[in-house]
Amino acid sequence: MQSMLRHTFCHLPGIGLVREERFWACGIESWDDFLAGGPGPSMTNGRFQALLPEVQASCRALECGDAEYFARGLPKSELWRLFPDFRGSMAAIDIETTGLRTDADHITTVALYDGREIRTYVHGRNLERLADDILDYQILVSFNGSCFDLPILERELQMRLPRAHIDVRFVLKSLGYTGGLKRLEKRFGLDRGGLAEVDGYTAVLLWEAFERSGDERILETLLAYNAEDVLNLEHLLVAACNLKRAGLPLSGPELPEPYPGLNPFRADSEVLETILRRQLGCD
Repeated sequence: MQSMLRHTFCHLPGIGLVREERFWACGIESWDDFLAGGPGPSMTNGRFQALLPEVQASCRALECGDAEYFARGLPKSELWRLFPDFRGSMAAIDIETTGLRTDADHITTVALYDGREIRTYVHGRNLERLADDILDYQILVSFNGSCFDLPILERELQMRLPRAHIDVRFVLKSLGYTGGLKRLEKRFGLDRGGLAEVDGYTAVLLWEAFERSGDERILETLLAYNAEDVLNLEHLLVAACNLKRAGLPLSGPELPEPYPGLNPFRADSEVLETILRRQLGCD
């Protein structure tokens, strides 16, 4: 997919999605078209002069790699447009918690995946390192992170996260795909293997069991589940971006599929069986 941002005008003051499509229909399909064409039948001189510095600022922001500039202006439903241009500087993020039932509850683990490697953070070990590591990225990608993960991270760790954030849940919802992450993964042909039955409550039980026993197999099983929550987000976002682009009156190639991410952690089958039995009330 060619740069979607260079075709984008809906981040500019006074330009919504309808007016943006009118620009495209009149032949102003990109910033270059705008800058080369000047005012004409499709645009008054006044509007052209008002938008000119904004388009020039957009060109500079993209050249400088300033994702936050675009995130401030884009409608939430259109934040997916950031991805093709900033794909090399994005990280998928997911947190697990103790359940957040009392003020004493907290984040237990965090997984951060940039399409090349997974970084993991554990309460009481290295969680504070996340604040520095996350500065390596321009964009965060999550599933429901705008409602859950990011507010908790900012509150608990007192950290500033990148303002550019793509919540895959809402991108897919705008395309008619609803449900939880694992359900949507299945709809797009993605498989978690032996961790398919594990959910957020299982993760709470795993942490409780690890704290009681100190058994590293339990922690690794939790980290394996946490990693699965980020490994497939890029696949889902690529699929959503291609569907979004296909629905626009603009031509261009699709985004290529990402390489399959490998989970560096192994879920222990004995640990899982014990925890799932407890979750079902069988113990």
